[in-house]
Amino acid sequence: MIQVGIDFGGTKVEAAALDAQGNYLARVRAPNPGAYDAAIETVRDLIAQVEQQAGGRGTIGVGSPGSISPTTGVMRNSNSVYLNGRTFREDLTAALGRPVRLANDANCLALSEAVDGAAAGARVAFAIILGTGCGGGLAVDGRLVEGPNGVAGEWGHIPLPWPTPQELPGPRCWCGQHGCLEMWVSGTGLQRDFAAATGLQVTGEAIIARFRQGEPAAVAAFDRYVDRLGRAIAVLVNIADPDVLVLGGGLSNVGEIYERLPALIAPRVFSDRWSARIAPARWGDASGVRGAARLWNDQPDTQAALRVPA
Repeated sequence: MIQVGIDFGGTKVEAAALDAQGNYLARVRAPNPGAYDAAIETVRDLIAQVEQQAGGRGTIGVGSPGSISPTTGVMRNSNSVYLNGRTFREDLTAALGRPVRLANDANCLALSEAVDGAAAGARVAFAIILGTGCGGGLAVDGRLVEGPNGVAGEWGHIPLPWPTPQELPGPRCWCGQHGCLEMWVSGTGLQRDFAAATGLQVTGEAIIARFRQGEPAAVAAFDRYVDRLGRAIAVLVNIADPDVLVLGGGLSNVGEIYERLPALIAPRVFSDRWSARIAPARWGDASGVRGAARLWNDQPDTQAALRVPA
């Protein structure tokens, strides 16, 4: 059986075809087209390419920023804003002539890593994206938990816990609230905090490089960053108590984060002791497309996913 995944990112769209063991049969990508009709065409064309290379027809899963409202059926909260308010899944289904499953990109990270990644075999796994934005996904026994409102794991839009007076009320988030984690522990949040303290606009990569060189302002910014991240993860532990926490996104490549986090999380956990594995995503940037392909794993009748409607 072939499983095809689409990772619909802010700058690029990637398609991959996997076999039943998770081996790549084909991978192709194209730039994000920046418009809705062109997005449908891009996804359709990429799927045609990977299926031709793989030599067969596959199930289709799509990972996208944002999610589908269970009330209205339209996309919401996507940073590819032209998707918002549109019936993206249904329009892709019509264009492809077969069912499409769609999930948030952080959920796809969680599913990928729970199936055959850093959280394989874990009872409860929580995946965290620390990139331009900040998000999360929850998997239990290798299956996604999305909730009846489709917002399970939306960790990036809870307020920073145990805030100091200097952290209140927090910067205004694009979602309309103040102090969301996305404004503190994303890569963009690290840049914003460094700029607020120093008046300098530099990239997250440059801040980490300066931190490693021992520059005091960068060291202080990194200290604040991991402290906030530790507080935020402690809330996850108190709610879901995951066996494994998987980190993805650009900041997941900073090894010093893993060294520091356990000692920052443990004092905030409501328990006499705490331990869990904190690991980078095994599949790195490919977890999104692999998780999207796995969205049909719990489908009992995969032939229904391949069937062309009459």
